[in-house]
Amino acid sequence: MRAIQITEFGGPEVLRETQLPDPVPGPGQLLLDVDSAGVNYADTHTVEDSYLSASTLPMVPGAEVVGRTADGRRVVALTDGGGYAERALAQEYLAHDVPDGVTDTQALSLIVQGLTAWHLLRTSARLAPGESVVVHAAAGGTGSLAVQLAKAFGAGRVIATASTKEKRDLALGLGADAAVDAAPEDLKERLVEANGGRKVDVVLEMAGGPVFDASLAAVAPFGRLVTYGMASRTPATPVEPARLMGRSQAVIGFWLMHCLGRPGMYREPMAELLAMTAHGRLRPLAGGVYPLSEAARAHQDLRSRQTFGKLVLDVRV
Repeated sequence: MRAIQITEFGGPEVLRETQLPDPVPGPGQLLLDVDSAGVNYADTHTVEDSYLSASTLPMVPGAEVVGRTADGRRVVALTDGGGYAERALAQEYLAHDVPDGVTDTQALSLIVQGLTAWHLLRTSARLAPGESVVVHAAAGGTGSLAVQLAKAFGAGRVIATASTKEKRDLALGLGADAAVDAAPEDLKERLVEANGGRKVDVVLEMAGGPVFDASLAAVAPFGRLVTYGMASRTPATPVEPARLMGRSQAVIGFWLMHCLGRPGMYREPMAELLAMTAHGRLRPLAGGVYPLSEAARAHQDLRSRQTFGKLVLDVRV
């Protein structure tokens, strides 16, 4: 089968197309004929071995696929790697039937980024009606869904950040009440101003470094900053417990992998997201489709912040 494999860690240049044997399913696994594979920012960390879990070589990246089972079901599934290939394995309990009318790109938008956005708001931040929410990278895969879900879940004011006017306008079109420049300089002041001069209740933060620092400074008493990435690859200033206590703030980490296998944390929110999409209440953004052979270009575009929405590899071409 055709696959994208890495034999050394590094940047996009280590992603190379090759021929590999078909994987063999074990107990409880499905062998899927892959139509499309999702590209996540986490994949770029996995390829350079800077993710939360260590990577091993050689490796076929890719944690999300849409494909067909042996009996013809069209499913979207999480994989334990191996998604950038014509065939991939998935645990049966992590495969979800895709409703008619939901495209491959939409389904792939939901399986990691949609579930992440759902849990950031529902599970980690425990968003209450009327609270203000800051969504960083609001034109990206997770951010664009988080803007829409925050409004659907009753947020009082949604403030988007993005690096360009085009991306900020996109976030406003998705329902954000305000959109500001994502640059860390004076970011705290811009967030407070966008919230009518008041500090904010919830921040969904994935950049790390100075963006994390400025965001935490903008959080109100009893507010929550949920961190779920470090796209800048720059550590934030360490947070002292006394600082959190003195401001009645919370910093909460989130990683989707901890939801898998826990009752009510995977299949149920995924079913809700798919139903919202099928009925037009949620609009996952298609950010670009690349041939499987151009996986390196997809990673390069993602890392250079040239993209919006969901990036997908078309495995059939």
